[in-house]
Amino acid sequence: MSTLINKVLFTRAGYGLTVLRIFVGIIFAAHGAQKLFGMFGGYGIAGTAQYMESLGLAPGHLMAILSGGTEFFGGLALIIGLLVRPAALGLTILSLVAIFTVHISHGLFMTNNGYEFALALLGGSIAVLIEGAGKLSVDRAIAD
Repeated sequence: MSTLINKVLFTRAGYGLTVLRIFVGIIFAAHGAQKLFGMFGGYGIAGTAQYMESLGLAPGHLMAILSGGTEFFGGLALIIGLLVRPAALGLTILSLVAIFTVHISHGLFMTNNGYEFALALLGGSIAVLIEGAGKLSVDRAIAD
């Protein structure tokens, strides 16, 4: 296996990171499903595009597809443990954009639409980015 692919897939992490990866993946995938498909009370691509435009993230339609796709497919990647480092990188960038465009002006706490929840997801994404998928993952099975 090539060195680059092995570096992407390799993990020494244990079961704890596996649990973190799966729970963070579920949350991201659900948020992506809201944006892309209107599931779980979401607004779908059209509503998300309008919201993105209102934030100054244009073109809104493209931003809705990119953010929803990153959350949904990145979340699925975390859940099954396949290519988690590239997925976690995308989710890390997405979380930073969400924090600095939507939440930072509202302070820390969620009760005021602050950034605490996005910060927790950012921490989970960074942990997966650094440590890899953990013991129970497709990445580990491929790398071994």
